Amino acid sequence: MSDLPASVTETAALLARGGYIAGEALATSTFLALKLKRPLLLEGEPGTGKTELAKVLAETLGRPLVRLQCYEGLDLASAAYEWNYSRQLIHIRAAEAAGEGLSTSALERDIYSGDYLLKRPLLQALELSAEGRSPVLLIDELDRADEPFEAFLLEILGDYQITIPELGVIAAKEPPITILTSNRTREVHDAVRRRCFYHWIDFPTAGREREILSLKVPEAAAELTRQVVAFVQGLRRMDLYKTPGVAESINWAQALASLDCVALDPAKVDSTLGTLLKYQDDIARIQGSEAARLIEEVKGKARADAAG
Repeated sequence: MSDLPASVTETAALLARGGYIAGEALATSTFLALKLKRPLLLEGEPGTGKTELAKVLAETLGRPLVRLQCYEGLDLASAAYEWNYSRQLIHIRAAEAAGEGLSTSALERDIYSGDYLLKRPLLQALELSAEGRSPVLLIDELDRADEPFEAFLLEILGDYQITIPELGVIAAKEPPITILTSNRTREVHDAVRRRCFYHWIDFPTAGREREILSLKVPEAAAELTRQVVAFVQGLRRMDLYKTPGVAESINWAQALASLDCVALDPAKVDSTLGTLLKYQDDIARIQGSEAARLIEEVKGKARADAAG
């Protein structure tokens, strides 16, 4: 793990090399999670860069990314491991047909071996670590899983191991770099929180969002980038069904740049709102007069700043 950053400054620089602009607080949380080998729980609105952080860490550190996408009904068999029952049954039938006369205990040892184990993301992450290739384990959108599933995670988050009754304990020699994310559609249990460091990722300030867009959409004109950020920041002050995140800002800037826009105008905004807003009610509310008002507000502020 000697390739890990040695300071908060190096952590911020590492993320920046992967195109991720992190504030000091996030860089500090990430550095401490790496340094102290603790899971990091990231919460925040969708589109604020929680999942992207794990991807960038895997890319910049040259580690494999093992991703567990959570969903309602997720269980241990889908997340960690399950036995390949069909292969086990074939083995039993074959042993019977061959008349090998194996004892029950010997047969059990045969079928409950690694050859018949289907390895899911959590187990894969521990086994990769055992090979000295410590991966980045991303447990994404934990709040979408059912609450009882969190109990399965406690052994992994606390001791970086899984107990398989038929095989015993499988432990990581080197803990995987573990990132958990939550959009907070429900509260994550305290037992999970206690095992993690925590950071809330909020929507960025206008200045930081301009940095992000300049990095991610360099083909966009500087004035267009400034106007896009100001427009989106204005939307975030409104009571929308789904507030646009940084990911949507990037998509919108890319769409406008592809249409050779150098500044916002009502027609282009109305025709591209589907890349920024994802619900028809929000689009209908902003299209037309409201979009024109926001554009004028954005340009008026620019004129005032220039005059001042």
